[in-house]
Amino acid sequence: MTARTIMLQGTASNVGKSLLVAGLARALTLRGLAVRPFKPQNMSNNAAVTPDGGEIGRAQALQARAARVPLSVHMNPVLLKPQSEIGAQVIVQGKVVANANARAFQALKQSLLPAVLESFGTLKREADIILVEGAGSATEINLRKHDIANMGFARAADVPVVVVGDIDRGGVIASLAGTKAVLDPDDAALVAGFIVNRMRGDLTLFADAMAEIERRTGWPALGLVPFFEGARRLPAEDAYDLGEARNVRGNGRVRIAVPLLPRIANFDDLDPLAAEPDVDLVLVKPGEPLPVCDLVVLPGSKATIADLAALRAEGWDIDIAAHVRRGGQVLGLCGGYQMLGRTIADPRGIEGAPSTVPGLGLLEVDTQISGDKSLTEVSGTTLADGVAIRGYEMHMGVTTGPDAARPLIRFDDGRADGAVSAGGRVAGTYVHGLFAEDAQRSAWIARLGGAPSALSHDAEVERTLDALASHLEAHVDIDRLLKATR
Repeated sequence: MTARTIMLQGTASNVGKSLLVAGLARALTLRGLAVRPFKPQNMSNNAAVTPDGGEIGRAQALQARAARVPLSVHMNPVLLKPQSEIGAQVIVQGKVVANANARAFQALKQSLLPAVLESFGTLKREADIILVEGAGSATEINLRKHDIANMGFARAADVPVVVVGDIDRGGVIASLAGTKAVLDPDDAALVAGFIVNRMRGDLTLFADAMAEIERRTGWPALGLVPFFEGARRLPAEDAYDLGEARNVRGNGRVRIAVPLLPRIANFDDLDPLAAEPDVDLVLVKPGEPLPVCDLVVLPGSKATIADLAALRAEGWDIDIAAHVRRGGQVLGLCGGYQMLGRTIADPRGIEGAPSTVPGLGLLEVDTQISGDKSLTEVSGTTLADGVAIRGYEMHMGVTTGPDAARPLIRFDDGRADGAVSAGGRVAGTYVHGLFAEDAQRSAWIARLGGAPSALSHDAEVERTLDALASHLEAHVDIDRLLKATR
C-alpha cells in the first residue's frame, strides 16, 4: 500500500489548519479510507504520549483520533517545545535529542529532513491517504532555504498543497493573492487549490471574492468554510487559543481558577472542566488577581522554574496562600505539582542555568529535575475515594518528601503518585488527563459542592468530530480535493 497525499498550508499561523485536517480525517475515514495525519515539524507545549513511549503534538493526537487509528511518533517526527533561556526542546521521532535557540535550530533543520521523510514513508505504507499539515505560514521565504515544515517538505516529498486563509482575521483576499505573489514559482506549482476558513454570516456575500482569488492566483477554490462553533469542544493545540472563546464565565456553583502561566503545557487537561455546566472555569490572565474560588489548579509547565518566577511576579503566590487560609483547595498538575513543594532543584541546567529555588511551600515535598523523561500511559485510582483515573505522565523530575507518603493516586501496577498535604486541602500529581475520566471529574465536582453532569467527555469529542466532518462535507469540495492528491 502506498498512500496518496495532500498537504494543507496556511497563509499565517492559526488559520485553522489543524481543525481542518481533523475534520477531513474523520470525513475520509467515514468514507471508508485508511487515513493518517502527518505534520513534519510542530511547535507546541501541548503534547500527547504515544503507545510506543514517545510524544507528538496534541493536534496530531486529535487528528489520529479523528482517523480512528493509534498514535504514532511518525505522525509528528519533529516537535519543538519552547522553554526559557535555552530556546526549545527538540524532539525527533518522539525522543528528546537537543535543546536549541531559534538560530541554532535553523542550522539543525536540514539534518532532520531524513528523519521526517523516513516517518512519512512509514505512514505511506499504512494508509490510503496522508493528510499533511504545514506549520506557520507558507510564505516565510526568509526561512525557505532549510524549510522542512511547509514548501521545503512538499518539494522534497512531492506533495500537492492546498493553501488555507482565515477570513475571520481579515485581509484574506490579500493574504491568498500575496501568498501566490511571493512563492517561488516551483513552490507555487505544487498548489492545487485554496480554502477560505472561518466565514461568519451569509456565504453568498463572499462568492465574488472567491472568484477574484481564483483569478488572481490561478488556484481553484476548494471551499468556503463557515466558522465551526464546536471547535471550543475540541482540544486546543496552542496557548494562543486560550482566549475569550475558552474563558466564558458561567454560573456554575463551583468556581475553579487557573493562572495562565507563560509556558503553560498540556492545557487540554482543563477542557473537561470547562464543559461542565456547574463549573465556572476562570482562566486568569497576567495582570489579573486570582478570584475567590473553590479550587485553584496549577497547570503543567514546560519550564517550571521560570513559570514559578512568573507566578510570583504576578503576585499569584500571595493569592494562593490567602486562598488556602480561607479553606480553599489547590491541585497541582505536573509542573504545577512541582511548584507546590518546598524546593525545585535543577542541578544539570535542564531548564536553564543550574539552580535550586524555593517552591510555594504548600506541600512537604522536594523536586529534582532530572534528564530522564517519563513518557507513559497510566491508570489506577485515587486513594481517598477509590475512583478510577487514566491519563499519562510526561515529565522530567522526581518528587519526594513527607507528603508523598500520602499519595494522591495508586497506579494499577502498584506505584504511588503525587502527594496530599496533612490537612488534605493541597494535592499534586504527575498525571495529565485526570479530568477526562468522567467518574474522576464528577468526584472532584461533588467534593467541591457542585452537581456533576452526565457528560461523557470522550463521547462529546466523538460527536464533535462527526459534526466537524459533516460541516466539511457540506462546505469543502472533498471529491475535487481527493482528485488533487498524488
